[in-house]
Amino acid sequence: MTTPSKTKLAQDLKSGALSLTLAEIAEDAARVILPFWRNGAAVETKADDSPVTQADRAAEALILERLVAAYPGVQTVAEEAVAAQGAPEAAEGWFWLIDPLDGTKGFIRGGEAFTVNIALIHDGYPVAGVVTAPATATTWRTEAPGAGALRRQFGDVQEGEAHAGAEWRPIRVRDRPQEGLALLSHSVTDEEAARLAARHGCTRWQGTDSSLKFCLIAEGRFDAYPRSGPTSEWDTAAGQAVLEAAGGRVLADDGQRLAYGKPRFLNGPFVAMGG
Repeated sequence: MTTPSKTKLAQDLKSGALSLTLAEIAEDAARVILPFWRNGAAVETKADDSPVTQADRAAEALILERLVAAYPGVQTVAEEAVAAQGAPEAAEGWFWLIDPLDGTKGFIRGGEAFTVNIALIHDGYPVAGVVTAPATATTWRTEAPGAGALRRQFGDVQEGEAHAGAEWRPIRVRDRPQEGLALLSHSVTDEEAARLAARHGCTRWQGTDSSLKFCLIAEGRFDAYPRSGPTSEWDTAAGQAVLEAAGGRVLADDGQRLAYGKPRFLNGPFVAMGG
C-alpha cells in the first residue's frame, strides 16, 4: 500500500531533497557524538562481543527520531535497536539502514576513522545514502538518482543548515591505475590483506576503519575494498549508495550487485571497486 509518507519519500528521493535531509540528520548526529570522542566514554560489550558507547546510542536516538518525524511509517533497521530488541523478521519494500557510529573500536581508541551512516533501501538495493565523518567534519552523499555523488566539509556550519554553508562538490571514482591501491579492514592480517589486494589487481594496500573506505574510493583516492569477513548491512549500505552514485560498484561473492534485506541483515564476502 502507498502511504502519503512513502509518496513524499519517493518524491524527495527523485528531487534530491531526501539526501539533503539525510545529510542534515547525519551532521547533527556527528555533533552529538563529538563530545564523547577522546573523552573517556564508557564502553559496554554487546552480545556479539562488539563494543557500544553512549555516543552510539545517543546518535541513533537522534537519527531515529528525525527519520520518523520526516517520513513516518517507513521501516527502520538500526544497529543498536537490533542489538537490544532483535532484527525485524523481514525487510519491507522501503526501509532505512542505520549505523549511528561505524568504527566504534577506532572511536574508543581516539582514532578519526569513524562514521555516521544512513541509507534508504528500495526493493533490495540502496537508492540514497549519506556518510558523515565527525572527526574531520566531512559528509559524502548521493544526489538525486543518476545525478552523481557529492562531498563537503561542513565544519562550523550550524545545526540544521545542511542546505546552506559549505559548498557541495561532485566526486567521481578514478580510472584504475596501473598499480591499484586497495583499502582493507584493520581486522585482517598483513598476509591476508596482501592476498586480498592482489586478488583484485592492487599492488599496494592501506588499512583503515569504518565505511570511510567506500567514500575514499568514491572520491578517486583508492581503487578497491575487498572484504572476506562478516559485516552487517548497516555497515555497508550508505557507503555503497555513495560509491555507486560516484561510478563505482559493490559486488557480492557471486559477482552480482550486493543486495539488502537478507536473513538477519548480514552480508557475506564482497568487493567495493572504483573505475
